Amino acid sequence: MLTPARAGLAAAAIGLVGGALTWNHHLVGVFYDDGQYASLAWALAHGMGYVHPNLPHTPVAVHYPPLYPLMLSPLFGLLSVPTAALVGKGCNVICAAASSGLIVWHAVRTRLIGGPAWLAALAVVAAGLAIPCLTVLTVLLSEPVFTLLVVVAVIFADRPPQAASRSADVAALLSGVAAALALLDRSLGAAVAAAVVLWIYAMHVRGAREGRAAGWRRVALAALPPVIAGVGWGAWVAVHRSGIDPVLASDYGSYLELVRGSGTAVIGTRVADLARPLGVLTLSWALTGTAYYVCGFTALGVGLYGLAGIVRRSAIGTALVLYLAILACWPVPPDRFLWAVLPWLALAWVSGAVALSRHVALRVPIAVLAAILIVGYTRYETRGFADRWWDLAARRMSENLQGVLPVLDSLPAGAVVATDHDPLIWLYTRRPAVPLYLYRLRGRTVLEPPPVVHRAYLDRQGVTHLLVAAGDEGALPELQRLLAAYPERYALVRRWSDGGALFSVRNGP
Repeated sequence: MLTPARAGLAAAAIGLVGGALTWNHHLVGVFYDDGQYASLAWALAHGMGYVHPNLPHTPVAVHYPPLYPLMLSPLFGLLSVPTAALVGKGCNVICAAASSGLIVWHAVRTRLIGGPAWLAALAVVAAGLAIPCLTVLTVLLSEPVFTLLVVVAVIFADRPPQAASRSADVAALLSGVAAALALLDRSLGAAVAAAVVLWIYAMHVRGAREGRAAGWRRVALAALPPVIAGVGWGAWVAVHRSGIDPVLASDYGSYLELVRGSGTAVIGTRVADLARPLGVLTLSWALTGTAYYVCGFTALGVGLYGLAGIVRRSAIGTALVLYLAILACWPVPPDRFLWAVLPWLALAWVSGAVALSRHVALRVPIAVLAAILIVGYTRYETRGFADRWWDLAARRMSENLQGVLPVLDSLPAGAVVATDHDPLIWLYTRRPAVPLYLYRLRGRTVLEPPPVVHRAYLDRQGVTHLLVAAGDEGALPELQRLLAAYPERYALVRRWSDGGALFSVRNGP
């Protein structure tokens, strides 16, 4: 018999084996965000505070909540950067495997999908082994910790373990603490915190299981930690946000700057993008044409039906609704954010398929649709595992920059480098580094600065060298405009065969 414990342990073990395939020695910072997490952790570990050590004048950090850098800081305080990155990636693999195990354990013991235990376990394992989820594990990103905190919050909100179930008050508080930590790990944790509070309200106040007064007490206990976390982080951002150069707001400023720039024009514009990554994962054999849209829209309907059912059975249902609503209005593509909740989305879809299959007339269509999606997923995963797709981007960028670092090591001690890889360059050379590519949003339009504004920014930051590595397609047009506008200002120092180039900044007009 497949018990919840056995199912969870099996899922965790498979997730651990799959995650171990991603373990690597690539440079930390190849995905940019991972470099920022690592540099923040280094600053915390070395007594600098929560600042960006790579930027001139080390401004206080306001972009990322502090939990993940705090967790990494002991590693970067005790170990070298390459070793700390390696150990940190291993910790992420463990977190991802633990998340899969706990999700399966909880789904089986609560009969979340309304179907057999093996089906819930299979759905979560398949999601955890999806190539995009494995790709996240190749670098130091906060998603694995976030996913683990989410499932802990959901477990204590839905049905706490037996040891904690004797006190509903303690369970509510622990659920709130886990949700608050998720909020301090990723800002999207606000969706989880709100869902936990709403669920406890629905169960203990509207349900009035043990009296409304006791129910409201549990709501307060669940809400208090996220409120403290949210107010504390919000106050930190409000006090320190002015320390970030306005032209760096997109990469280093608070999320409020991004929202303010995009305005209301982006509300709902990412709805179609929410389904696109899932379509690539399961329908890559038919990315165009009638078959793709017929299967895609039908699968989407099944998933939404399943999500509606889970909303009535678990706090994760409301959390997913709020989470997806935020992504639908977020001004950047939602792909990476979806992978953090992919196991739950898989369970929602399976729940919808199981529920609809109870109607005799729908059994064959649902079975055919499921077979199509399974074949598409299997095809995508087979090709991905054969060619190690999860490792392609990180390995390529790491190899490109391995040849650049020795040249940057030879620069003068006071050199300041403008590059698309500013956290990475600082981590491995200790040369101050700032972004070369600049942008801001106005509604749905991405605006890039004219050369005069770009030069003023570079001068303000004290930049002495400009670096474009192979594959830096974003910065290249801006650099070309700078070189055309000020041909005497920037001199070529080194050009690499792969297309990378290093320029020095000349003094004078």
